[in-house]
Amino acid sequence: MNKNKVVSNVKDQELIKKRRDQMIKGAITLFKEKGFHRTTTREIAKASGFSIGTLYEYIRTKEDVLYLTCDAIYEQVRERIENAFELEQPSRESLVKVIESYFYLMDDLQEEILILYQEAKSLKQETRAYILQKERNMVDILEKVILNCIPEQITKQEAVILANNIFVQGHMWGFRRWILQKQFSLEEYIHLQINAMLRAAEK
Repeated sequence: MNKNKVVSNVKDQELIKKRRDQMIKGAITLFKEKGFHRTTTREIAKASGFSIGTLYEYIRTKEDVLYLTCDAIYEQVRERIENAFELEQPSRESLVKVIESYFYLMDDLQEEILILYQEAKSLKQETRAYILQKERNMVDILEKVILNCIPEQITKQEAVILANNIFVQGHMWGFRRWILQKQFSLEEYIHLQINAMLRAAEK
């Protein structure tokens, strides 16, 4: 499954994107407050600024909204990583910038990431598999960035572990904010995590 297979009665692609972006924004607010199961499609429509009838012109089920929300989150992560990498020459410094950019995005998307992990289990198997593949793709991008930026300092296996560590440490800023954000500023957290990761990579 992919987002283009979420059925819509409307054919105008720009309007589809606009309405679905509104749905995603409204759904994230509701999922944060009530969770996926306790949120109704009528509430999503109201939070999105249109009627329930209009909502069903762009989706078929409430799961479609959750799927589109999950997909949108991963697209933001992919774009941030790829854009940060493409703007720099492969080097240790550009790797640091990619990691910094990723951590800042994770700070911006704390609530969305929490929703992703809490509610993705509510997706059907095929859709959940697609979303999990998205996560693997994000880690693969990080792995390629690492191997391009510090090729002489790290093996393929080490790059796999480091890429997964970066991915998880970004999420941890939101998952464990109840303790981490009382002890560190975001800048301190990023600085300490990057230093620890690069020291480990250079050993």
